[in-house]
Amino acid sequence: MKIAVLVKEVPDSYGERRLNLTTGLADREASDKVLDEITSRAVEAAVSHAESADGVEVALVSMGPESAEATLRKTLAMGADSAHHVLDSALAGADMTLTAEVLAGVLQRIGCDLVIAGDVSSDGTGGVIPTMVAERMGAAHATSLDTLSITDSTVAGERAAYGGTVTVEAQLPAVVSVTERLPDARFPGFKGIMAAKKKPLETYTLADLGIDAEADVPRSIMLSVTESPARTAGEKITDEGDAGKRLAEYLTEKKLV
Repeated sequence: MKIAVLVKEVPDSYGERRLNLTTGLADREASDKVLDEITSRAVEAAVSHAESADGVEVALVSMGPESAEATLRKTLAMGADSAHHVLDSALAGADMTLTAEVLAGVLQRIGCDLVIAGDVSSDGTGGVIPTMVAERMGAAHATSLDTLSITDSTVAGERAAYGGTVTVEAQLPAVVSVTERLPDARFPGFKGIMAAKKKPLETYTLADLGIDAEADVPRSIMLSVTESPARTAGEKITDEGDAGKRLAEYLTEKKLV
């Protein structure tokens, strides 16, 4: 069995976040670049299954700038077997339709039985890439799973629903996305870090995948972008016996009650 995990490098959520007001894109140099936290849980799920079953290979798949190679190497240290990186200047600012097309192209090229992804990335928060990839691949998909169970022929898990949980199961090949309720990722040990340096990491361009970024297919169009206004100081109420009344009047004025 071959499991592919979609890996994404994102700006550190603890750092500064800025938009480039000229391009309308996230300024990815504003903070450190790290492995998306939800991605690390997906990798942990794949590696844990590989450790408990025979003949399971784990491949990492990512689309990103040159810096993503370092992130992939760090992720390989968690126990994955190989990495596949799409690097092409034409992909700068790619929307979700193009991203899904590229990722599906790599997955079809390397071949896999199961694709695991995080449900929502911490930067774009689109939450639809796993479904779009599954559609491109013609595979079953099960999204936002809080648990994950993998066999040689099926994948199953529980999804939160109104008033309870729903158990879903799909025949392989399939695409699944997982939530933050899955276990935290392991910290790579020294042995894993050293082994990661020798593991295969393939790099692809759009030409390698036979994809034209300028093809006449649906692509998002950004009309304008503006920076959020700076936060202003709030109104301070000093209690002189009428604080409750003044607070109620303030909330009413702001239409909060």
